[in-house]
Amino acid sequence: METDSLKMMIYASLFSALIAMGAYISIPIGPVPIVLQNLFIFIAALCLGSRWATASVAVYLLAGAIGLPVFAGGTGGIHRFMGPTGGYLLGFLPAAFLTGLAADRAPERPVPLFAAMITATAVIYALGVGWLKLSTGMAMEKALAVGCFPFLIGDAVKIAAALPIARIIRPMITPAKPEQRHRLSCDSDAPVGK
Repeated sequence: METDSLKMMIYASLFSALIAMGAYISIPIGPVPIVLQNLFIFIAALCLGSRWATASVAVYLLAGAIGLPVFAGGTGGIHRFMGPTGGYLLGFLPAAFLTGLAADRAPERPVPLFAAMITATAVIYALGVGWLKLSTGMAMEKALAVGCFPFLIGDAVKIAAALPIARIIRPMITPAKPEQRHRLSCDSDAPVGK
């Protein structure tokens, strides 16, 4: 059991690094850049489940808060949470949890997983656009125009890509369930031959 936890901790740390890497793949188009962070958050949630994906995102956010350059544009620092993109950063936590929760409950059912990622994206936008409006003083229409609408197609592509990628990675990560381990150990104890 401890080995499984240690393994999951390592995977969660690796996904934190991938989320940070996703921030470096950035296209600046205004106050909110196009990044791949949410793609890696979705893959983490689909592969690790709610608990470990949320931990992974929390580690990423903590690393950025203490000043490591892990946010978009190679920036970091607690002040980033007060800036125009702060709401999006905070939205990553519930997004990871919601998507991970769907993966915990129905790991092989694409419809609930896609629905969870769409809901998670809506949560990111709600917090992100809301904070963008508040922190910059722009009108809601303008906040939506610069902080939501330009990203919808890209986010749809990321959601569509996350599930097939996760399906390849998840079997390498998810520890065998206890009944599977028992079955495997019974099989290994069985006599060889007839």
